[in-house]
Amino acid sequence: MLGSREFEGKVALVTGATSGIGKATALAFAQSGALVVVAGRRLIEGQQTVHEISERGGEAMFIKTDVSKATEVEDLVDKTVEIYGRLDFACNSAGVGIMGALTECSETDWDYVINVNLKGIWLSLKHEIPVMMRQKNGVIVNIASVAGIVGGPGFSVYGATKAGIISLTKTAAMECAKSGIRINVISPGPIKTEMLDTVPSTQLDLMLSAHPTGKIGKPEEVAQAALWLCSNTAASITGHNLIINGGYAAQ
Repeated sequence: MLGSREFEGKVALVTGATSGIGKATALAFAQSGALVVVAGRRLIEGQQTVHEISERGGEAMFIKTDVSKATEVEDLVDKTVEIYGRLDFACNSAGVGIMGALTECSETDWDYVINVNLKGIWLSLKHEIPVMMRQKNGVIVNIASVAGIVGGPGFSVYGATKAGIISLTKTAAMECAKSGIRINVISPGPIKTEMLDTVPSTQLDLMLSAHPTGKIGKPEEVAQAALWLCSNTAASITGHNLIINGGYAAQ
């Protein structure tokens, strides 16, 4: 855990914060003293995240957002600044996964995953960066996947979006390097989330057998990595892809 209340008074926006990595990151930011904006499509789950933060003595608000829709992302960032006056950190974690062979992927499925995972990150960056530009500081962490680095059966469209996120992050980091803004990406391996529960057991066993540690990670591990990238300890890190996947990509 990072230093207690390290982000006291700072404002953190987390998309996909209704479950999994996004929720764990929102909770971690709040525990470190940040004021947290919880964003996601699911109202009840979003309110639950806010409730858990409040129970632990933190402050948060939920803004219902579909990151694939430009007007909703713009409204999300505008409301964040309107209410809190600034935006110090953003973790763009919203994502979906549809598994299956490349030749069996429908155009509808392709468009859906591309729009949420890749377009959603682009829209988030598009509206978060100008706010941080005006402030002359800020940190953004995008969530990709090991599927964007290493190919695997059944991960065609999902992996394509995650590879795109890694590339988009590097480009954005270079464009913002002299503006006081740092932008990094995290590529997790299998993490115990709702999305992982949709992966067929045979495919999951194959994935784990390829990981040297043979373990499924925890959302909290990724959350702590995201917070570290936002901390002053990582002040010289930008455009970096932090891989958290049990050594899989090291092979």
